[in-house]
Amino acid sequence: MIAYLKGGILSKKPGKIILDVNGVGYLVLISANTFDQIALLDSVELFIHTAVKEDSITLFGFKSENEKMMFELLISVNGVGPKTALGILSGINVDDLKRAIISSDLNRISMVPGIGKKLAERLVIELKSKIDMVYEEPGQKRIYSGRSEAISALTALGFNFKNVELVIKEISINESDLSAEELIKKALSRLSSK
Repeated sequence: MIAYLKGGILSKKPGKIILDVNGVGYLVLISANTFDQIALLDSVELFIHTAVKEDSITLFGFKSENEKMMFELLISVNGVGPKTALGILSGINVDDLKRAIISSDLNRISMVPGIGKKLAERLVIELKSKIDMVYEEPGQKRIYSGRSEAISALTALGFNFKNVELVIKEISINESDLSAEELIKKALSRLSSK
């Protein structure tokens, strides 16, 4: 299995690149996020997921290991194939998707093109515990889930997701050990004044 490629970019289009590795050209499918990160580069290093079918071998490339891990989690969900997973990662960045799944924010997940309510529910049900195991660092879980809980609660009250996320980040920079309730109180006062 191919797990990593480093080489020059021969051709670059949204969704795919041709990578020259020692004179061999590899067609690698990529997400919009990876494309944005490599858009101005002449050479690149990609973490690869190799999908083998009866009649084909397809390479999926990612600029970060985090994006590759999320891709592999997504394709573990019943009904999500590699191309659907790549589409999901093109519509939302990994950190936002992690937060949305951990906080069960179905509205945020279903805003991604190609994801309906049922698929959003399936993603949350099947991935919530897996994401905690794969991504959480020791000591970070409580803080991370408090932020996610606050974001979820405030968006449920009708506040704009981006505004809520920005305010929660600003508050967390100065006071990182706040509970979800304290974050919500502080965020409400800031959001109400905007």
